[in-house]
Amino acid sequence: MAAKRDYYDVLGVSREADESEIKKAFWKLAKQYHPDVNPGDKEAEEKFKEANEAYEVLSDSEKRANYDQYGHAGVDASAYDGFAGGAYNINLDDLFSSLFGSFGGFGGFGGFGSQQARRRTGPARGANLRYRMNLDFGEAAFGVEREISIRKADRCGKCGGKGTADGSDPAVCPVCNGTGQEHTQQQTLFGSMMTSRPCSRCGGSGQIIANPCPVCQGEGTVMRDKKLLVTVPAGINEGEMLTLRGEGEPGRNGGPFGDLFIQILIRPHPVFTREGNMTFCEVPITYAQAALGNEIDVPTIDGQYKYKLREGTQPGEIFTIRGKGIPYIGRPNVRGDHQFRVVLEVPRNLSQEQKELLRSFDALCSDQHYAKRRGFFERVRDTLKGNPSQ
Repeated sequence: MAAKRDYYDVLGVSREADESEIKKAFWKLAKQYHPDVNPGDKEAEEKFKEANEAYEVLSDSEKRANYDQYGHAGVDASAYDGFAGGAYNINLDDLFSSLFGSFGGFGGFGGFGSQQARRRTGPARGANLRYRMNLDFGEAAFGVEREISIRKADRCGKCGGKGTADGSDPAVCPVCNGTGQEHTQQQTLFGSMMTSRPCSRCGGSGQIIANPCPVCQGEGTVMRDKKLLVTVPAGINEGEMLTLRGEGEPGRNGGPFGDLFIQILIRPHPVFTREGNMTFCEVPITYAQAALGNEIDVPTIDGQYKYKLREGTQPGEIFTIRGKGIPYIGRPNVRGDHQFRVVLEVPRNLSQEQKELLRSFDALCSDQHYAKRRGFFERVRDTLKGNPSQ
């Protein structure tokens, strides 16, 4: 899979570009690559999707800040992939309207405006939402159930999302016949051109609500707090997403709900670090433990583990305890390993008696006890022999 291109490069703008520059750059690409202008052209469709994804992020100040700091890892590209419910997030009717008035038909675009109007007034999937969940190291390792509370738009319980006082379907707008657009056709030097604008009667919705719902005031949605129980699987990692289907915002005109994406953040642990399903830590040991190979207590996420060091353990050596790391998602009985590195601590504040004993011990040692030191000085001697100036 090809690596994602930088969003600024996709739109052809600098990182200092303001909102208007970003919008203008996107409109230019959208006009060029929109699938309705390039039917059947898969390359154009992919370029439009790429531009739409870049615009979704860079046009939102919070998403843009995350992207500037963390790159693609700071945004959930799957939630802003340029598609929603099988339809593109932007259509040329909206695009041209923002620039110089919508075109319903112009040359090879005949009938395009009515197609886009049907898209606008038909069912559309609701927006996705994101929630950031902070977990302790152990909660991420072994899983947890967490109740969260979110404030979100939801379908009005009084009218069922219809927006009418009695819950019936809204009436079709008599001016635009439900298309949401008013069209004007005129002859130009280039042929017949049809301009479109949002319907003056219904505001572009294609519907008329004569008697609005008293609870939602005809909007069909109300803001409410909702509690959700989230099951976090054992082994989840930093930055991964949990998806709660249908817990996003309600769709328009009876469309399905969007999804809720829960981004996992893990608090640092004072002892352990983690890489995938492996855990790591450092264990200080004494000179005697290293030399004699004593049994030591090694911390793991399951608690203390008895480990027998071999005689002559060297500072910085790394040891592995199998199966004491992080469980694999969906396979709680299969786990990664735990590794620990020994750190030799040299004693301080020795008494006179301890110093004498240590000197006596050192006097009893020879090169056969210190292979690294012996090898080092042998290399030094060989080097000096090869240099007459020494």
